[in-house]
Amino acid sequence: MTSKSSESSERTGLWLVGARGSVATTAAVGLLALRAGVTGPTGCVTELPAFTGVPLVSWDDIVIGGHDIVHCPLEKRAEQLAGAGVLGQSVLAAVREGLAAVDAEIRDGYHQATHTGDQASAASRLSEDIRSFAERNGLARVVVVNVSSTEPPCPPLPEHDDLDLLEAALTDPARAVLPASSLAAYAALRAGSSYVEFTPSAGVTLPALRQLAERERLPYAGCDGKTGETLLRTVLAPMFTARALKVRSWSGTNLLGGGDGETLADPVTAGSKLESKARGLAALLGEQVTAPLHIDNVPDLGETKTAWDHVSFEGFLGARMSLQFTWTGYDSALAAPLVLDLARLTAAAHAAGQSGPLAELAFFFKDPLGSDEHRFAEQTAALLTWAAAL
Repeated sequence: MTSKSSESSERTGLWLVGARGSVATTAAVGLLALRAGVTGPTGCVTELPAFTGVPLVSWDDIVIGGHDIVHCPLEKRAEQLAGAGVLGQSVLAAVREGLAAVDAEIRDGYHQATHTGDQASAASRLSEDIRSFAERNGLARVVVVNVSSTEPPCPPLPEHDDLDLLEAALTDPARAVLPASSLAAYAALRAGSSYVEFTPSAGVTLPALRQLAERERLPYAGCDGKTGETLLRTVLAPMFTARALKVRSWSGTNLLGGGDGETLADPVTAGSKLESKARGLAALLGEQVTAPLHIDNVPDLGETKTAWDHVSFEGFLGARMSLQFTWTGYDSALAAPLVLDLARLTAAAHAAGQSGPLAELAFFFKDPLGSDEHRFAEQTAALLTWAAAL
């Protein structure tokens, strides 16, 4: 598959944390299908004409590996996604051999319940997996993207604020000071890899990890990929403010099944997702509004996610009006091309010597690091300007 961009010939690794989940599997299938010419780049932002001339790695030069705590073969996971309607059987048939090669590059991830020893040793193992992957495949750099299950909100600890304190605490076998996502981020940075937090989990957001990224001069991006309901909010909310219409409330209900539905059925875990969504809406409207949001697990929906929103607003002379919309889609099919885009863009930023939070990638996230801009049009303009300067 030939990209419209100015292709870089440097081989680049895409290391997926949660490599056998729905999003990661769909990304792997999509990459292989693009190479085989059995699908087009629909949904891949970096294939738009605006990215012509941007030095992005070609699809042929991206190698996928990753960590996961489950052992379902990637081919089997892809079969499940095909059965759910996310991808076609003809696509699956064309990529089976490639999926086996990706599966061979997946290593055991970290889980606090099964790990014995301190977190420093766990981080060393995870880092070594990434380094070995890069050496084995002759990669110029590796981008680590977390697409694992959402974690509960991370309670603050003093060690989270200072890198020296954190690294000392990681050697204590009696404590687990980092959630799994942040341990993955720490391991990635220690391996010299850039990091993207595609979930609302803590990941690289802890101050100590940002210190590590700055010390190692590595770029990072996040948080929480923007694929459906929040994408629409970032487009619609500015319309109300630009037209001087007062939003009085914005209610939302999310219905989802699959692994996400099961994970987010836990109210504590769902808190991370709800906080991420709420922060963006308040920033878009310029004030706090009543905005109840519910996430319900409906196993029957499988890989499908439905979001329904009700917006109550006030117009001239106090006239009360409303807007309602429903969004139904396969979240993994919406997220996977963005994961591929983020790998290409983050790798290009790393190659260009950029470090710290990539604020211009706010376009992709509900709760962007390094940026307070949530309006989609402004995010799009910032992304294109930044990419053109790479």
